[in-house]
Amino acid sequence: MSGAFDALRTQLREAAATFADGPDALEGILLGIVDDVDRAQREPLEIFPVCHHSPASAIAMARRLRQKQPKVVYLELCEDMAPLLTELRNCRLPVAVQAFATEVEGFPAEWSPLSVVAPITEASAEYQAIAYALETPGVELVLVDRSSDHVFQWEAGEAEPADPDAPPAEEEAALHGDAIGVEIGDLRPRFGELEEHLLRHGRVRHWSEWWHQYVELPLGDSDHDAYRQVMLLIGSLFRRLAPGDPRRVRVDEDRERYMWTRMREHLAATGTDPADCLYVCGAFHAASRIAEFGVHGTDTFEISPPSASKWQHGLIPSSNAAIEAQFGLAAGSVSIAATEWAKNLKRTKVQPFRLAGQAGAKKKPGKAAPPVDPAPTGPSDKLSGFLQRPPVVDRLDEAELLGWSVDIVRAARRNGYLASTADAIAVFETSILLAGMRDRAKPTPYDFQDAAITCIEKDAVPGRRDVRRLVEIMMGGDRIGQVGYDALPPLARDVHDRLAPLELKLQQRGVQRALLDIASRPELAQCSDVLWMLRYLLPYGAARPIMGERRLGERPIQESWDVALGTHQRTLIELGYEGVSIEQVLEQRLRSAAYGPHATTATVLEAVEDATLYLRSRRLANELGTRALEVLATERSVDGAPEVLRRVRRLLAYYRTSEPVLPPWIESFVKTGYAHYCTLLPTAFTDEDATVDQVAAMLGFLFSMEGLALSLGCDRAQLELAFAQSHPQEPAKLALLWAAQVQLGQLSRAELRERCDELLGNPLVVPVYPRYLSGFVHALEPVPGLADFVVEAVSNAFRRLPDPVLLPWLPSLISTLRSGGAELAPMLIREAGRIFPDRLAALDEWVPPWLAQPAPEAVQPRRAPRGGGAAFLAAHPATCDAVADLLGCDGTWQTADPGGAGVELLGRYPETAAALAELLAKP
Repeated sequence: MSGAFDALRTQLREAAATFADGPDALEGILLGIVDDVDRAQREPLEIFPVCHHSPASAIAMARRLRQKQPKVVYLELCEDMAPLLTELRNCRLPVAVQAFATEVEGFPAEWSPLSVVAPITEASAEYQAIAYALETPGVELVLVDRSSDHVFQWEAGEAEPADPDAPPAEEEAALHGDAIGVEIGDLRPRFGELEEHLLRHGRVRHWSEWWHQYVELPLGDSDHDAYRQVMLLIGSLFRRLAPGDPRRVRVDEDRERYMWTRMREHLAATGTDPADCLYVCGAFHAASRIAEFGVHGTDTFEISPPSASKWQHGLIPSSNAAIEAQFGLAAGSVSIAATEWAKNLKRTKVQPFRLAGQAGAKKKPGKAAPPVDPAPTGPSDKLSGFLQRPPVVDRLDEAELLGWSVDIVRAARRNGYLASTADAIAVFETSILLAGMRDRAKPTPYDFQDAAITCIEKDAVPGRRDVRRLVEIMMGGDRIGQVGYDALPPLARDVHDRLAPLELKLQQRGVQRALLDIASRPELAQCSDVLWMLRYLLPYGAARPIMGERRLGERPIQESWDVALGTHQRTLIELGYEGVSIEQVLEQRLRSAAYGPHATTATVLEAVEDATLYLRSRRLANELGTRALEVLATERSVDGAPEVLRRVRRLLAYYRTSEPVLPPWIESFVKTGYAHYCTLLPTAFTDEDATVDQVAAMLGFLFSMEGLALSLGCDRAQLELAFAQSHPQEPAKLALLWAAQVQLGQLSRAELRERCDELLGNPLVVPVYPRYLSGFVHALEPVPGLADFVVEAVSNAFRRLPDPVLLPWLPSLISTLRSGGAELAPMLIREAGRIFPDRLAALDEWVPPWLAQPAPEAVQPRRAPRGGGAAFLAAHPATCDAVADLLGCDGTWQTADPGGAGVELLGRYPETAAALAELLAKP
């Protein structure tokens, strides 16, 4: 093959023979690289290879666009993201173009939600291409890479799971969430030994530093042909030395086939001359060897149809740290690239492209430089001269390095370090020393960072930031982008409009305090509603109440909030993918929770409560309440009984105070729940998996809802039959059953007291007596009237048991009561405070009320005045006649006996009066 690179091929062939002792694989690799460069150079459609976030690529792109002025720009970016690019002018870079799908069809449900992001910074070649195409009339921008749907079709199924032991990412580094990143120009060796070799011989720590030292700086001042051929050379080298991972190779080649297929389709449809086009892609893909490569390649590749998933697109804020974390770059490398981009612009006098109206762009752009005629079309060999040219020694810029040293010491002082002028001098000299040890005439920002850490960092970091972080901030910092109001989805704009009365800068990052005096400004009640819904939908910290709460049936008077919507702008934007208003999204979330495959009665009742609390929607609450009734009828366990009881009680109290009649669904729920829990009660008493608090919650539902259930047609015989079939063996459940029998009247307090005395008198039962007490404490939920008896049971244990018996199980008693009855302890404490004396001096003479009850004495008949009672009845016979008619007795009045026969009857039969007195004396 003859051409512009024949001389280079000859040199490489001789070098391979010299170093490898004859022709072998080395010669094939070296000559193959040249062939890849030659093939890309001869392609009629100009290929512009780039590296993502490379200042050298951005400078070369801006220079080439002004020279060539192409009519069509093909860009390696997901083709479905094209409509969002015009919104970049309303944002402050860096931002990320995002494709988001919550309704997943054709993919496993556990993948939901699907998210793909493509971050864009100002110091990137793709932004220069986008700005040129959008700001130049008559220029068309065509995205040719696979769609977001194809990203998951080709890659997500085999993606490696996240490391569960990995440390949590910082807030700024997590702006992209779990999204899959798409970038242009992934130029990094895929051969681990090659990267290790380059880092070791380059005397650098990580790949970002190697790229900056050996690619960015040499290419910063090179012409277009030299830049293009060097980038093609690097892409071909990494491609040929990559390990043969079949999956990754297949994905790379399919992406290249996809892009060339789309470009040929566009050229055929529009009739554009390939010479008027520019193809911007990563250097790795520019050196492709597939058969579909080029405008004259084969058309054998078939693009699979997209899945039925519904994709939403938008812009989300990004940051330098998020880009570094997602694409495995060294910390601070993107900030250093931004600084290098600014320096290159000043040095080369290249005028970059910027979208009009964008934050950071000039309001009145200067006069554009006159277009330069494009270079001759014939390819020329610039590689030979570039590879043979000795490295250019960059002179030390002492003023710049001295300024860095002074600035880092000043920043260290502000962050608590005891840094001084001597440290600035040490950093200056150490930077020069490190650069010399690494064969550099001029210290790079990475050398300076190492020197600052060595000279300033002490045993501990006094503040929030260490020296490494301070250097990153000084070099440009973690620049965080922002999506402008006009580029936000309708939901986010609606939230900003509805919160406007708060007079906060909602797009500003950080926490802002909002004070809502709703009593004096009733219009702020709508802002309160929005903030409570945002608290429900957004992560913790986006909207956090400081003062005020929302309960059923209550109206707020004053509230205080910490609002950080600017910090959580990404999540607010993603919320806009689910609906056009937060009410719609909240309703969808509640329905999803209620109708999900793992929905329980408790979760559906929670959705009912939230629908009433946040949306005040009677329609949705009735719909979800009917759903709760359906779920309750199908449940066969009592796991959610405590939560069901709490929520039903709250909803009943709310409806009884705010509605004229109860909703039909809650009446049906109480009726069905009464029968449901009566059926499950015998099994729950004996089931080892059913806990005591769950059984107590069932009893609480049955006892507290019994009046309403019976009025709706339930039969109390169901409950009595359930108790007759319940035979628990576990001590806590047995005590719970006894307490319930007291509530039903099947067991008297005296009998319950006797059973507890028998337990304390049995040495075999004393060790498990705390479990009985735990059952009694849980019984306070269904039978709160037993609080005084529980105090009595605990007190009797401390009174009767000797210390050798009491002390061993005292820790068990405390732990049992703490773990099983913590929420019921306040009721027990209040009852104990009512019973026990309030002064320590009175405790010695105090007698418990259950021991101070006198035994019932026989009632001595009191002899009434002779003839008094009979004379009274004879004087007022109407009352006696009415009682006789009521009892159905017929009789006639007789003359009163002067001897007092009635009083003599009481003296003859005193047992009747004594029994009546004992009955009246019972509490």
